[in-house]
Amino acid sequence: MAIIPDDARVQPHVCESRMTDSACPDDNPLLGTSGLPPFDRIQPEHVVPAVRKRLAEAATRFGEIERSAGPNWASTIEALDEIDKPFDYCWRPVSHLFGVRNSPELREAYETVLPEIVAFGLMVRQSQPIYQALKTLRDGPAWNDLDEAQQRIISRRLLDAELAGIGLPEDERKTFNKLAEELSQLGTTFSNNVLDATKAFSLVLDDPANVVGLPPSLLRLAAASHNSHKAEGAAEATAETGPWRFSLDSPSYGPFMEHCRRRDLRETMYRAFVTRASEPPTDNTANMRRILSLRRRQAKLLGFENFAEKSLATKMAPNVDAVLSMLERLRSAAWPHAEREMADLCEIAAQNDVHEPLMHWDVAFWAERLREQRFDFTDEELRPYFALERVLEGLFAVCNRLFGITVEETRGEAPVWHDDVKFFNVRDEAGLHIASFYLDPYSRPENKRGGAWMDDCFGRRVSHTGVVLPVAHLVCNQTPPSGGKPSLMSFREVETLFHEFGHGLQHMLTRVDYADAAGISNVEWDAVELPSQFLENWCYHKPTLLGMTTHYETGEPLPDDLFEKIVAARTFRSGTMMLRQLQFGMTDMRLHTDYDPDGDESPFEIMRQVNEITSVMPMLPENRSLCSFQHIFSGGYAAGYYSYKWAEVLAADAFSAFEEAGLENDAAVRRVGRRFRDTVLALGGSRHPQDVFRDFRGRDPSPEPLLRVHGLA
Repeated sequence: MAIIPDDARVQPHVCESRMTDSACPDDNPLLGTSGLPPFDRIQPEHVVPAVRKRLAEAATRFGEIERSAGPNWASTIEALDEIDKPFDYCWRPVSHLFGVRNSPELREAYETVLPEIVAFGLMVRQSQPIYQALKTLRDGPAWNDLDEAQQRIISRRLLDAELAGIGLPEDERKTFNKLAEELSQLGTTFSNNVLDATKAFSLVLDDPANVVGLPPSLLRLAAASHNSHKAEGAAEATAETGPWRFSLDSPSYGPFMEHCRRRDLRETMYRAFVTRASEPPTDNTANMRRILSLRRRQAKLLGFENFAEKSLATKMAPNVDAVLSMLERLRSAAWPHAEREMADLCEIAAQNDVHEPLMHWDVAFWAERLREQRFDFTDEELRPYFALERVLEGLFAVCNRLFGITVEETRGEAPVWHDDVKFFNVRDEAGLHIASFYLDPYSRPENKRGGAWMDDCFGRRVSHTGVVLPVAHLVCNQTPPSGGKPSLMSFREVETLFHEFGHGLQHMLTRVDYADAAGISNVEWDAVELPSQFLENWCYHKPTLLGMTTHYETGEPLPDDLFEKIVAARTFRSGTMMLRQLQFGMTDMRLHTDYDPDGDESPFEIMRQVNEITSVMPMLPENRSLCSFQHIFSGGYAAGYYSYKWAEVLAADAFSAFEEAGLENDAAVRRVGRRFRDTVLALGGSRHPQDVFRDFRGRDPSPEPLLRVHGLA
């Protein structure tokens, strides 16, 4: 998961465009100013003329704001917020479609105007008149007339300006801006390469002997994938007879690696997965080093020792040492468990007459066999109980219980970008409409990037024209319907849906009236995963889970014994899974602290060094998975991947408040749930997350609940 931060939307590759302003029809849907975005009408040819028109208007208005800026809220923050509004209808829909309906034509349009968007953003952040007006306001007597949210917004604006190079001499600022523009180009090139490399690989099997042991749901998906890619006139594939097409997209790759009995085919898939985007024409190796180099140069210009220090200037963690200390504490707790877990895999493989050393492509397969043996159930047994519609009902029910909200689907109210997309309204306890969200649940590897995320369509803001209600985009890549069956979810896909909805709740249930601090805005990035990871815990709460599970054919509820097995399996291989996340976080920090991207050492060597202390298996020498590590090279997690674990500490401790109240004590759970709603979900970025956590929990966070949840205490 992941949310897409503002700076992560600004990362494309510039190309020569054949599009001009004259390509714009008179009724350009990107020039609207009210209602929901007309996603069904937006075409690539609308992008360039609409964005340039809005940029020209914004530049004119910005000049007026600079000339009239004074040390007060109205002429600075409030005025700048008015400039942002048209981009909610112009640029936000474009950047959203770039992730969910990618195409060569959209890429060209996006990449054409992206440098102009970057340049305008830097111009605003580097405005001396506004910076001086805000500094004067901060240092003057009027500061005490502002509320805490306003003060945090202004303090963050000042910090962002300084991190954007406002204090640099003119020649250094020009250099800084050139670096920023090139970084935006490289980021989108990196992302496009991963998407293209993922699309380019497939493994097509036509011999039924090669798919023995693969789950029926995967065979249905693979047959459907083959049919969508087959040559015109070719025979239709079926789940029973094939051919079957497997891809590197997660709903295909994950189950294949867990269940394919052919070791050589698992090796083929694994090697393709860990070398994605590392060979021409989609090779990200040079892009990766260049990104690290430019970030390092930017940080040095601003007076930081390295990019990680720059990144942490806006995080909850106080410094690099604090991050490394947290990661090491978790690593040392997880390591002995991971060693035992690897020994368990070797033992079950030996019991099945496999005596050669296990390789990376064997781990998922034997781990699944061990899980089946130890807990006596399979993902395939669970899927029939987790039809998407029923899971959504259960998710909305627990949110009603905890937070008092009601969620209802509306059909035909909102234009959508794909027929699979659903639209929902959210109402409070009084029945008032307070928010809405889109849900795009299914994998579409041909034009939708992998992973799962929450992004904002509109953020909450209150101005003289009224209240703008928050609208969220919730995007997953779960197993789609196939073979006449509904979308039957794996348990991990259920957890992912809960995770993203947790992000959505913080966006939608905010009560902050200022756009710059409402929802996830202005929330320190290493605290932003708190609501999402918190909500995942309810997947292991029996009334919640049973409330969203019925067999899609028989209507029978999930059997009690299966629930008990799910709970028992929660800590299965938890040491290994913990180390895997720590490997990502520690590699990220190493690359952004003591690594010299302009030196002789390869970034893959850094990954190998971290692997030695975070994996009980040596890294495959050919592993180039850094080339597809989008979180840190084309997303918002650069020198911040540790945020998942930092926030997981907060989330586990937050859930322990419900455990202490008594999970079966309905009145107590509702009281704690309302307190969580009124603090963590409502306050957004209006207060520091440490203070928000204290408001909810009554104390500072402790790591012990997290270790206990994972069985690592």
